[in-house]
Amino acid sequence: MTTSYAFRIVNVFAEERLDGNPLAVFDDARGLDDATMQALALQFNLSETTFILPSTRAAARVRIFTPTFEMPFAGHPTLGTAHVVRALRGGDAQTLEMVAGVIPVSARGDEWTLQANAPRTRPVAAQRQDLAAMLGLNDADIGGNPLWVDTGSEQLVIPLTSVNAVLRCQPKADLLARHGSVTLPGGGSRSMAYVWAEAGPDAVLARFFFPKHGAVIEDPGTGSAAANLGGWMVATGAPRPQTRVISQGEAVARRCRLGLRVDADGQIFVSGRVVELGQGTIAL
Repeated sequence: MTTSYAFRIVNVFAEERLDGNPLAVFDDARGLDDATMQALALQFNLSETTFILPSTRAAARVRIFTPTFEMPFAGHPTLGTAHVVRALRGGDAQTLEMVAGVIPVSARGDEWTLQANAPRTRPVAAQRQDLAAMLGLNDADIGGNPLWVDTGSEQLVIPLTSVNAVLRCQPKADLLARHGSVTLPGGGSRSMAYVWAEAGPDAVLARFFFPKHGAVIEDPGTGSAAANLGGWMVATGAPRPQTRVISQGEAVARRCRLGLRVDADGQIFVSGRVVELGQGTIAL
C-alpha cells in the first residue's frame, strides 16, 4: 500500500518565473523518517528540499536536506518554505522552527524577508595566498578580511577587490576541501566559499562554490551567505545601517536578486521574491 505526499516547486530570489534558486517543499512530512527525507532530497537533486512538520514553538517545523546531508539553516529554503506555509495556512508573518532556531519571516506580496541570527565569527587559518590559489586568483584579488561567519550556517566569506575578480574565480575542489571545510552539527563536514565584491552604489556581485563528487558546483542564490555577508559587515565594523542588492547566479544561467539589510542595531535581514511553479505528489 502506498501513501501520497504533496510537494510544490518554487523559485526563490526570482525576478522572472524561471529565474531564481529552485526548491522542492513537501506540504506535510508526517510519516517520513530521516532516511526517506534524505532519499527524496537526492531524488529531486536540487540544492535543497524542505519538509514541513508540526511545531509547538512556531508556525511550522522545517527540515532542510541537500542531496547528501541535512542543514541547520539555509536562506532560500526558509523563504520558499514560508511562502508554502502561507499558502497552506494564511498569514504574511510566519515563524519557522529550524535546527538553527526559530526564524521570523514576513512578506509583502511575494517578497519575503527573514531575520537572521546574530553573527558568530572566527578567523580564517588559511593565508591569503592559499585562498587565492583555492579560487584560481592572484593574491592581490583578495580584499578586506576573510572570515568564517555563522548567522545560522557557518560559511567562509571572502571579499574580493573587484567584480572582475569575482567573475574570474575558478575554484579547485581539492583546495576548497582543504581550506573551506567546516564540521556539521550532526557529524561529517562540508566545504564552501562565498566570494563577493562591491558592484556599484549599494550593489554586490557574489558567487557561492562548493565541491560535489570531485567537481566544484556553483549555487545560484544563497540566502544564508547573504546573511553571513551582513554578519561580516557587523564583525568588521562597517557603518550602519547598510543595504545591498546582491546579484548572484548569472554564471550558471539562474539569475538571482537578493536583498540584504543591516539595521542600526546590527540586526540582519535577507529578502527575495518567491514564485510557485507547480504542485505534485510522490507515492511511497
